[in-house]
Amino acid sequence: MTAHLCKLISDVTVISNDKVLLVRYKDGNKYDHQKGWFLPDDLLKYSEDPDESAKRILNEQLGISESNTVLAFVESFTGNDQSWHIVFHYKTTVGNDIKINQSEDILESKWFDTSELPDKKDVAHNGWALFTLGETFEQ
Repeated sequence: MTAHLCKLISDVTVISNDKVLLVRYKDGNKYDHQKGWFLPDDLLKYSEDPDESAKRILNEQLGISESNTVLAFVESFTGNDQSWHIVFHYKTTVGNDIKINQSEDILESKWFDTSELPDKKDVAHNGWALFTLGETFEQ
């Protein structure tokens, strides 16, 4: 039996009214050498509960400490590096007065109207965040 690397990942769809928050990271090397828009995400830390990882991502990357994160769905696939990816997709709703304090790792954060999302070519991983948003809003 061959052992395969497994990556546990969480991302969070941050919703305010009819807008969602997307980010672009400064160092694409930390994100599979990808550029473009992402949902805020990160690898889980060793023994970290996925629910806690979602809260950590919001706090560390965006300065959001008060949120009610809900698991929307879980996805599993083999990544480009042949590792097994298990992704926990969360969502949270925040008020329109929320102040975003983006971390040093984020190049840019931007609210997008759900009817005017960026083109697939401008979204990392061949538009993966757009697929995730579609699945999340169906839940």
